[in-house]
Amino acid sequence: MKLKFAAVAGLMLVAGAVSAQSNVTLYGIIDTGVAFYNHAAGGGTFVGLPTLTGEVPSRFGLKGVEDLGDGLKAVFTLENGFQPGTGSLNYGGRLFGRQANVGLSSSWGTVLLGRQNNMTFWSTINGDVLGPSIFSMAVFDSYLANARSDNAIGYMGTFSGVTVGATYSFGRDSSTAGGPAGTSCPGQVAGNYQACKQYTGLLGYDNQNFGITASYDQMRGNTGAAAPLTSSEYTDSRAIVNAYYKLPWGKIGGGWIHRNLDAAASSLRSDIYFLGVTYLPTVALALDFQALRYQVKSKSNATLLVGRATYSLSKRTAAYATLGWVGNSQAGAVPVAAGGSVITGQNQLGTMVGIQHRF
Repeated sequence: MKLKFAAVAGLMLVAGAVSAQSNVTLYGIIDTGVAFYNHAAGGGTFVGLPTLTGEVPSRFGLKGVEDLGDGLKAVFTLENGFQPGTGSLNYGGRLFGRQANVGLSSSWGTVLLGRQNNMTFWSTINGDVLGPSIFSMAVFDSYLANARSDNAIGYMGTFSGVTVGATYSFGRDSSTAGGPAGTSCPGQVAGNYQACKQYTGLLGYDNQNFGITASYDQMRGNTGAAAPLTSSEYTDSRAIVNAYYKLPWGKIGGGWIHRNLDAAASSLRSDIYFLGVTYLPTVALALDFQALRYQVKSKSNATLLVGRATYSLSKRTAAYATLGWVGNSQAGAVPVAAGGSVITGQNQLGTMVGIQHRF
């Protein structure tokens, strides 16, 4: 009897181990190079390593999945962003400034808790051929390359090609560091439920060659937060519509982003229009071209033209060169490079040559 009991107990332990299989993956991207642009603020030119991004931002992370049985899985992601030039942390100096979340996933979708990419991040993934590059739409609106929410509950699911998603943040940005990655608006304030709240939503459709996505994002401010959202009555909203079409030789993508900032004297209305193409002449070479137009109602406008060539040296390593030009109106002050500067009203030319390694 004792032997039988031991055998049954052993089988139960083995069965439990099989039904709860798990794995953890370490991954990352190191991307940097040398950038140049003219007409920098104060005059002169800039030559050096960029501080924010190259072709894409550098990062490393841990991603885990545990099979709980019956199609249910536990998932988590811890993702760090850093600056290769100095080794310092980006995203407001946070250890896991890009993502820090845990949740459950199954055929009905994925639910996440924690700091996570919100629906504004996911809405432009396919339509924007440049992504969060040094010369990209992020020079018009830095939030677009930092669309993440702290203290958030998120859901995303895809059913027969239709994707639905939403996030709700009890306090959208807890970091005290300045800039787009940290606006010191933690929320979760007793007595002021609206303080620093944020919600985003997404609806999209994708088939083998075509896709279209729409999203909406609204965030609130609070006393002590970075300007201009210094009150819980102030809101910053973005509506995005974009689409793409795949072709035998590449892809065409474009869209429209409307922003409505309601913050007393700092209020503004702006629109970004973008159209791009990716051309794949060979398996190893990708050529990206994009034209973008930025209009701030009754204030200024700017046009950005970008070309980029990426050559894959291996499955994990690529070299690239990118060229950008921005034309500003008289009151415009949009730099050609993310994190850069420009003399108000001046046009600006920029270029970067870099290398990227994925692991």
